[in-house]
Amino acid sequence: MIYNIISPIGKEDFDKYYYFRWEYLRKPLDQKLGTEQDKIEDKSIHRMIIDNRNEIIAIGRVHHNSLIESQIRYFAVDKDYRRKGIGSYLMQDLEGVALKNNRQNMLLNARENAVSFYEKLGYVISKKTNLLFGKIQHYEMKKVL
Repeated sequence: MIYNIISPIGKEDFDKYYYFRWEYLRKPLDQKLGTEQDKIEDKSIHRMIIDNRNEIIAIGRVHHNSLIESQIRYFAVDKDYRRKGIGSYLMQDLEGVALKNNRQNMLLNARENAVSFYEKLGYVISKKTNLLFGKIQHYEMKKVL
């Protein structure tokens, strides 16, 4: 299989991208469609990995918090593609976006079940944060790029 990292372009791409985001990150938490977006979507860099059938298999977003720090949010990989390097491949791309924009640090909020994935990529827990929708514990993690 061939996998390509692309940025969504146009309404159709973004509709599919946001639906994937909702399906993997919000639907399992009984959240309504629309809760997968926030007020800085237009200021963020969006990425998705598609397979050779043009189906989305992973998504992620990066935005800049300051002149030295970027943040990854809304990161998800289709369950059938986990533990195959897809997530690491997408993380490398998102970190590359930050580096190209002269950011030195990356921040993210990891769900408890994803902490070990991010630790393998060099991220370190800086603090325990929120309990998302009262269901999933998150941890702030940081990495020097």
